[in-house]
Amino acid sequence: MTNKLTFDSSTTSVGDLPTPEPDSPYRPRRQYRFSTLCATVENPGLKDQYGSSSVPIYQTATFKGVGGEYDYTRSGNPTRSHLEHHVAKISSAVHGFAVSSGMAALDTILRLLKPGDAIIAGDDLYGGTNRLLAYLRTHAGITVYHVDTTKPDTLIPLLKTENNITMVLLESPTNPLLKIVDIATIAKEVKERVPAALVVVDNTMMSPFLQRPLEHGADIVYDSATKYLSGHHDLMAGVITCNRDDVAKQIAFLINATGNGLTPFDSFLLLRGTKTLALRLNQQSSTSILVARYLHSLGFPTFYPGLPDHPNKEIHERISNGYGAVLSFSTGSKDVSERVVAATRLWSVSVSFGCVNSLISMPCAMSHASIPAATRAARGLPEDLIRLCVGIEDSADLLDDLERALIDAGAVRRTAAGLVRVQTSIGEAVQKLAEKEAAQDEIPPHEKQWVVSAPGKVILFGEHAVVYGIPALAASLSLRCYAISSPRTDNTLGVHFLDIDGGQPDGFKHEWNLSELPWDAVPSQSSQVEGEVALNHQLLDVISSQVLADISDTHARQASLAFLYLYMVLGAHSGQRPALTLAARATLPVGAGLGSSASFSVCTSTSLLLVFGRIRVPSQSPPASPDPPLASSSSSSPSPKLSDTLAQCANRYAFLLEKILHGTPSGVDNSVAVFGGGLQYTKGRSGGLEAIDGFKALRFLLTDTRVPRNTRSLVAGVAERLAKDPNGVDQVLEQIRDVVVRARHTLGEEGDGTTVLAGLIAENHAHLIDLGVSHPSLEDVRDVTGRYGLATKLTGAGGGGCAVTLVPDDFSESSLSSVIAALQEKGYIPYLTEVGGPGLGILIAQSTSALPITPPEPATPDTESDGWLGGQTVALFVQKSKPELGSWIGGLGDWAYV
Repeated sequence: MTNKLTFDSSTTSVGDLPTPEPDSPYRPRRQYRFSTLCATVENPGLKDQYGSSSVPIYQTATFKGVGGEYDYTRSGNPTRSHLEHHVAKISSAVHGFAVSSGMAALDTILRLLKPGDAIIAGDDLYGGTNRLLAYLRTHAGITVYHVDTTKPDTLIPLLKTENNITMVLLESPTNPLLKIVDIATIAKEVKERVPAALVVVDNTMMSPFLQRPLEHGADIVYDSATKYLSGHHDLMAGVITCNRDDVAKQIAFLINATGNGLTPFDSFLLLRGTKTLALRLNQQSSTSILVARYLHSLGFPTFYPGLPDHPNKEIHERISNGYGAVLSFSTGSKDVSERVVAATRLWSVSVSFGCVNSLISMPCAMSHASIPAATRAARGLPEDLIRLCVGIEDSADLLDDLERALIDAGAVRRTAAGLVRVQTSIGEAVQKLAEKEAAQDEIPPHEKQWVVSAPGKVILFGEHAVVYGIPALAASLSLRCYAISSPRTDNTLGVHFLDIDGGQPDGFKHEWNLSELPWDAVPSQSSQVEGEVALNHQLLDVISSQVLADISDTHARQASLAFLYLYMVLGAHSGQRPALTLAARATLPVGAGLGSSASFSVCTSTSLLLVFGRIRVPSQSPPASPDPPLASSSSSSPSPKLSDTLAQCANRYAFLLEKILHGTPSGVDNSVAVFGGGLQYTKGRSGGLEAIDGFKALRFLLTDTRVPRNTRSLVAGVAERLAKDPNGVDQVLEQIRDVVVRARHTLGEEGDGTTVLAGLIAENHAHLIDLGVSHPSLEDVRDVTGRYGLATKLTGAGGGGCAVTLVPDDFSESSLSSVIAALQEKGYIPYLTEVGGPGLGILIAQSTSALPITPPEPATPDTESDGWLGGQTVALFVQKSKPELGSWIGGLGDWAYV
């Protein structure tokens, strides 16, 4: 049931909310302040028959009679009606609703969407919000765009009718980095560009006491009332407020239909809690600014809107009445942060916030653990971040407890001049790593740590036409996948796939007892058909049903299946069962059509072939460059080359893993990942893979539009066009064939052919537009790069995904920087990459001279159970950011490449 007040929300603010009539026309009352409104629970349309001073609990499921205002508590209850009226009053709202939790409130709002709709959301969201949006994206056909909402300009490229934006979800300040979003400006842009879209704001961090987004243009506002509105963490509740009658009608229907309305008893408790909202939050905010200033003075990066240097502070002050009671800071070390959290007494370790008691937590390990580690890193969320939720305790006691915890954890120390922050330096763990590196050559293959890498791929010419037997040209990228296999001594097999969201802080992790694997199901020998390793589907079914039944994530399950299958086959045939952990991650975008799956398959197969001694690398090598050599200089590069026999073996087994992952792969992706350079692929033809002799490394700007694509749907769309207009589509396909032929000739000939290639790129893209596979985001990228005279086309299936831009050698660095900045301003992610470089790489000699100057975190039992240097290398492998990863791992020692 909705409760409608009798004032006009378009002209009313909290200061204008209705108050009781004056006792005398000669003594008019002034408007009540917010704390008075909180404490005064009055609903003129719903009077208690006995005049109770506290709203009664109508603890009943049904009401007698026919045609009365209430009949069933799921549809409405007097206690809940009082609460909803009160929440609307203090929120500058016409309509108020109370449901069973904050997430239930968001779920109700998101049910206003339908399949095919799109929603724009921030990139620093509460973990539960991120989880629900991810579910809708994969299960309900809702497109979700995550952008930096602190910069309104990042939304503008998406606010177009063709993008079908129906909702914009904002949160300010964000949780847990306290980023400020200009709600008023964004609401104005949305209303001007896509008037039908709803602007929704999660106001939990502020509550109506400090911020009322409906006054700034929002359509719907929701709070997790479990937090500040209740204030005592003794109930679960959520509230929704709005001013539009049509939206309120839909929300009321959904709450009644789903039955998630708040219970009478919880409504009573929440109504009681709201009466002290202003008193509690005023005290909490006052203490929060003291805590933030204290941490900031010690040199800790501190995130709180009340600090002078907090980004967008002036925007927050324009739309809010205070700074709130949540802040966060980082120590520079995850281990130190864990010790700080463990050392506090008054600050209770707990998720959530808004309680009268102060709370402390590490979001990446708690409230935001469901967000993949790679995603957290991309969004700038530090793993060592500590979130403080300030309560109503005495500020002196809270500061004293926090200071003691910082000292006990080693984050600060006392000096004659007072407390100073402790800065970390190179530790004994790195020295230990260097000492043990020297003994590696004496270790048998299955006891060594192996480090391998493989490139991604890009389709340069011939997309979609390749489906109909026309050749396509593909080339390797300098963006790569990396894998480290580390030996263990505990009879355990483990994987750590950092780019897969397994619901764990650092990606997907899993372990298996080697003795419990179904070894009896492994066939006695693996057959080969025309050079391919045959796939035993019976073994796949056994592994899937008996070993992987507890893994629900599809990507994690398939990657684990591929790894376990090859490990068991190689192990059974060699008579060895070495304990190891394989860790894998990539610098190339995953799932963007750039061959991330194939590069993973190559890294996995190569690692296991090395462990079992099926392939061997040169025992000695001349010094090598830490970075992969370019194709154009491969003949003179000092890096040793891996043998063709090794490459063929790795490719056969990588193709086997690709079949496990994708069913019927073409083989082009894994071949590019192994052999590098450029390849021509023709579907359905024997020997359909041909190396492009003389292929030169080219510089490309690869732009991830961050727009999801549906390859199957796009391919089906071209097929539908072909069925309707066979002559017209056949003509386009033949034109693409002509482009491919000319492009291959240009790529293999001597001299600078960038001018010719630029023309072919434009021509190929025009034909793809004719096939209907482009996307507004791809055309937007072409417009940006075209202003600088650069040629751009879509790559892969199109419909979003990535665009490739040819960058001539004589293109100025300043102009290139301007192009990259312009793309980033629009919310795209550009990568400057080399196309046509080397393929598979193996670290053949580790060097202690390349050790990083930043110390690794202390090893944990699962990363150093092997008793030697492996754990520390893996720890650094996990910690490095994506921009750092390639150069760091390339500098570990001497590499050999295909």
